[in-house]
Amino acid sequence: MMKSAPSLTLSFFFLFAITTINFTPSFSEASEKVVDSQERPVSSAAKYYVLPFFSGPEGGGVTLGQAENSACPVAVLQTTDESDRGLAVKFGTGGNTSSGDIFTEKPLDVAFVDKPSCASSSNWVVVSDDFPGIWVGIGGEGDHPGKKVVTGKFIVQKFDVGYKLVFCFDSSSNCYGIGRHDDVQGRRLVLNNKPFEFSFNYGS
Repeated sequence: MMKSAPSLTLSFFFLFAITTINFTPSFSEASEKVVDSQERPVSSAAKYYVLPFFSGPEGGGVTLGQAENSACPVAVLQTTDESDRGLAVKFGTGGNTSSGDIFTEKPLDVAFVDKPSCASSSNWVVVSDDFPGIWVGIGGEGDHPGKKVVTGKFIVQKFDVGYKLVFCFDSSSNCYGIGRHDDVQGRRLVLNNKPFEFSFNYGS
């Protein structure tokens, strides 16, 4: 009986976090090709840097850092240095298109081009634990012991003059924006009601 307690506690926290954080659902619009900062179609065959649409105090690109009690950098963070492009990512279409073009409102896979040797993969996932917010990481269950890797899909949506990334739970039709939360580990990407407005910069 004692062995089941951690999973029950984690499940309770997950349900508590989903119902108490003030998430704002995203409403689907017409699908269109995602374009980079030079107005070229974003392709699954290329790599990109995810950067704030407006440079300056908004910080730099996305990178990896350590989560609580983890020696491996499996948490997705945003750099605070506006001159730092962070790490390049690649997108997968999930079989939605044969052209390799990335579209808004369509499920996609996100992964860093380079994988830490200590992680099982560089694919983006969403993780629930006792951190203040459900956050974006990489890998799988084995990379996040004692935590819950949430099943769902990432989607790019138009947001003001740029884009935002949302996460849709498989268990429901709800999609929530991905924003940022500052803590001692850095500016972590989390699910919240303040989406991160960004652009894609082509990586040569």
